[in-house]
Amino acid sequence: MRHTIALSLLLGSACGFAAHSGFAQTTDIQANREKSAYLQDGRGPVVRSQDGLCWRSGYWDASDAVAGCDGELISPVMKVTAPALAVVPEIANDQPTAPTLIARCEFTLSSDSTFSFGKAILSKTAKQNIDKNAISKLADCGTAKVILVTGYTDHLGTDGYNQKLSTQRAASVAKYLKSKGVTNKIEVVGAGSADPIVTCSNKLDHQKRIACLSPNRRVIIKIQ
Repeated sequence: MRHTIALSLLLGSACGFAAHSGFAQTTDIQANREKSAYLQDGRGPVVRSQDGLCWRSGYWDASDAVAGCDGELISPVMKVTAPALAVVPEIANDQPTAPTLIARCEFTLSSDSTFSFGKAILSKTAKQNIDKNAISKLADCGTAKVILVTGYTDHLGTDGYNQKLSTQRAASVAKYLKSKGVTNKIEVVGAGSADPIVTCSNKLDHQKRIACLSPNRRVIIKIQ
């Protein structure tokens, strides 16, 4: 009687184990027999545990996964590379550039209407001429850094005398500009008889030569 009970218990245990194993492994999972990262039995299916888990080898990675063993694996994220921006070539501009308008910033004062012959004192007419043709137009010359005043004479007389007279005449103009409120830096230059505009015959008498050489006696105001 005791032997009969023991045999029944052994058969029950065996049936229970078989039932448990059969429940966990209801479906065979096939893998590549030539190249597989799973353990396989002699028939080819992947060896599974009592809980239905597939046995992997030591070199398994995600690329070796098979359906039924590892569930749905996360798809690799595609790396998107932004396309290179096309370089747009510059279009040549064939349109002519409008010229920059530059105000006339140089004024010439005739010596005969500015000074008496051989003198360096400004006449009333000269002052009016400076007001009209120089001071009133300073704003049109932009930001003036330096005002250059250059005096000239004719060639009559010695070089030393003409140099001194031309400097005195330029200084008289500069002094008048300051008196009218011009605050820019003013530089005075005496050029003597240099850079003549006209030449006159030596056969002319003295008074006619003085009249002929009048254009050479001048003062130039240049705004820089």
